[in-house]
Amino acid sequence: MKIAFCGKGGVGKSTIAALLCGALLEEGYQVLAIDADPSPHLGRLLGFEDPEKLTPLSEMRDLLAERAQKQGPYYTLNPRIEDLPERFMLTRDGLRLMVLGAIREAGGGCACPEQTVLRRLLSYLILRAQEAVVVDMEAGVEHFGRATVVPMDFILVVTQPYRGSLETARQILRLARELKMERVFVVGNAVRDSEDEAFIEATLGKRPLVSFPEDPEVLQAERAGESLLELKGPSREVARELVRKLKTHGS
Repeated sequence: MKIAFCGKGGVGKSTIAALLCGALLEEGYQVLAIDADPSPHLGRLLGFEDPEKLTPLSEMRDLLAERAQKQGPYYTLNPRIEDLPERFMLTRDGLRLMVLGAIREAGGGCACPEQTVLRRLLSYLILRAQEAVVVDMEAGVEHFGRATVVPMDFILVVTQPYRGSLETARQILRLARELKMERVFVVGNAVRDSEDEAFIEATLGKRPLVSFPEDPEVLQAERAGESLLELKGPSREVARELVRKLKTHGS
């Protein structure tokens, strides 16, 4: 089961990705969590020690340039990446974490040689993984333009019941259709009631597969910097429901 989370920045996709990792572990899965967001914090949400000391691969510019064999304007499109998971992956209690991050330059540009290494590593991790894979993608829609998410079994588009969030979700759904992706589902977050859920469905033409509530336990854990894997409240139950529905759609 290979799952990518997408959505507008700030909608809670990292939080839901962490909650899903917990539910998958509870079901007996081995889990590979991949943080591919430019501002990665999945490690903190998953309770890894000293997450602020985790250096995303995207910040190791000398290493990336070396692997890209960058020489002036030239670089390889087939960089060597096979040894990087062993060197930089963290492991704990059936959970593996790889923090990729994403390259961003001042002015919004992309450092193509270095990004080529990250993209190839992401594809390598997804395709070679023997366990469940949960990928927290960068916010927005750029990764769809690069077709990064094609190897995934499920694309989960996280949205809140607000127009800005829903507009990004609408763009992602359109691009997913253009790439002929079939298992693309909407996941609601901070949904207060059936009216919020109906607003999401009316705007996107898709009913949320599940909807996470506004959960004080999640807020408290986030503020305290505590792992979301230990939560017992409503969000944990929705994450369990999400696993059940993904298993049904995957069979």
